[in-house]
Amino acid sequence: MRRKKFSIGLAAVSAIFTLTLLVSATQAAAQQEAVLHSFDTNCLPNCADGVAPVAGLILDASGNLYGTTVVGGAGAGTVFELIPALGGGSTEKILYNFTGGKDGSRPQAGLILDASGNLYGTTVNGGVNACGCGTVFELTPTGGGSWKETVLHSFGKLKDGAHPYAGLIFDPAGHLYGTTQDGGGHGYGTVFEMTHALHGWTEKLLHSFNSTLKGTDGFNPQAGLILDASGNLYGTTSVGGSGTCAEQGGLFSCGTVFELSPTATGSWKEKVLHSFGNDSEGSHPHASLIFDGAGNLYGTAWEGGIINANCGKWGCGAVFELTPAGGGSWTEEVLYNFNGYAADGQNPQGSLIIGAAGILYGTTESGGAAAGVNQGTVFELMPAQGGNWTEKVLHSFTGPNNVNPALSDGAFPFAGLISDSAGNLYGTTAEGGPAGVCGGPGCGTVFEITP
Repeated sequence: MRRKKFSIGLAAVSAIFTLTLLVSATQAAAQQEAVLHSFDTNCLPNCADGVAPVAGLILDASGNLYGTTVVGGAGAGTVFELIPALGGGSTEKILYNFTGGKDGSRPQAGLILDASGNLYGTTVNGGVNACGCGTVFELTPTGGGSWKETVLHSFGKLKDGAHPYAGLIFDPAGHLYGTTQDGGGHGYGTVFEMTHALHGWTEKLLHSFNSTLKGTDGFNPQAGLILDASGNLYGTTSVGGSGTCAEQGGLFSCGTVFELSPTATGSWKEKVLHSFGNDSEGSHPHASLIFDGAGNLYGTAWEGGIINANCGKWGCGAVFELTPAGGGSWTEEVLYNFNGYAADGQNPQGSLIIGAAGILYGTTESGGAAAGVNQGTVFELMPAQGGNWTEKVLHSFTGPNNVNPALSDGAFPFAGLISDSAGNLYGTTAEGGPAGVCGGPGCGTVFEITP
């Protein structure tokens, strides 16, 4: 199947039932975008800033933002903090530079915070094993503004996961859960649990995806998980399942939505809730899911939906809803198909957030109203009468501006959004910012959209 530029999963930012972020209903009003930080490896002599923030952000109680970059820093990625400055703006601080060795390399997922202020995340590569299959790490503040990194687990591929593109979530007992794209008993990805004991953390595989189960199982999960009040886990796989989608070179499986439920014996049972079966309903979900208050699931499909000249036969992507239908079955409905033309977005990779009025907010990797630029959007979906939904593009990214660098914007928002209590939206773009750095397209940005 056609692969995305960066394979990522949205950071899980909460262990509560809904795992959604409430944003103000006033978001329907006019929006204003501001770049809070442009990553720039050339900013000062010996300035080792991050490059390519492809994951989402988290927000602490003081209003500080935390995130990761895939590369930059010492060369293998960074963890950064943005601190609001008096009078506006923000100050960036690099909390940790990955070296690319045992400490991990290429963090493509966001972070989560525990009650003590420690940060947890994953790296796609690195670790103590020869395969460099990735890590789970913790960052702990040590006083004086410094942070200490501890590798909680290094993935080893055989009978273990490999390459965790997605972030982590906590359950109420403090256990960590996540996914790996590869590895496991069949080599097609896993769901894992990390349990904290007296002498450290222990990893346990809850499920190994198996592509040979006559097409019924998904595989290669790139998104994180969510948790319901009963302790069941929900997620997506980017391929696999019983459906097929037309793509370059033939037909491919389209991906799934799955549920993992704990059993009385301590094992976990997987159930595929939906297999994406044709291009019209979306295909290849790369993002994690969210719940609404009624227990319905919402997500994005990176491809599928409308097939037109702009998107080719893969489609421009879709937003979907899964509703419990009784008897353990679920019904999928496409809420919106992106059309990829100038006034619309194309190929959503990030997760959604849901507002108090049921409004959905998200990003698309490309598309947008900026003529000839096609560098992504922030959008909202508003429920309307008759079960219809109305889409509105809140911002179209324009990328670097060589004529007027002060107007340089972000480009290619791969991750979803978060919001604060005032209804401001925050996110990242993988490129954009000052023109002329990182080979010309810019090193990426952190942005804010204000109602």
